[in-house]
Amino acid sequence: MGDEAVKSPSQAHTGGCQCGAVRFSVTRLGRPSICHCRMCQKAFGGFFGPLVTAHNAQWTRGVPKWFQSSNAARRAFCGDCGTPLAYETRFGLELAIGAFDDPEVAAPVIQVNPADKLSFFDGLTALPLRSEAPDEWRDFLAGIHSNQHPDHDTDDWPPRGAQS
Repeated sequence: MGDEAVKSPSQAHTGGCQCGAVRFSVTRLGRPSICHCRMCQKAFGGFFGPLVTAHNAQWTRGVPKWFQSSNAARRAFCGDCGTPLAYETRFGLELAIGAFDDPEVAAPVIQVNPADKLSFFDGLTALPLRSEAPDEWRDFLAGIHSNQHPDHDTDDWPPRGAQS
C-alpha cells in the first residue's frame, strides 16, 4: 500500500479536540491505519491507535502539548481536555482519525504492528449488540447536555454566554 491520498487534495478536512481548544485543518491525507503497538494503545487509552498521514496539516486554533513517547516519536494532545491528536516522527505527522470532524474521510486501509495486537481484538465484531437500553439508562442519556465542541469549525468556543 502506498501513501496515496484518501480524498481530493483540494478539500479541507478539519478536526480537533473534545473541548475545542485545539483545532486543525489538512487538505492532503495519506494512508489511514490502525496501529496495534503498545505505545498507541496507551496514548489513546484504547485497543489500538487510529492514525492517518497528514502531509500539510496546520493547527488552526490553539496548539497541542507534546509528549516525547520514545527517542523516535512524539505525541500531541490537548493540554485542556487530554484528547489525543497526533503522532510525529522524522517521517512526518499523523493525525488521530477520531479527532476529525468527519472520521469517515480516513477509513483505515491497513493494520500495523500486529505483534502487539491484543488477543481478543479480532473477535470484537462478534460480540452481541444491545439494541434496547433499560429505562433507567434511557432516562440518564436523555438528561445529558454535551459540552463537547461540535464537529465543525466555530469562530469562538465555548459559545458566548455558555455555562461551564
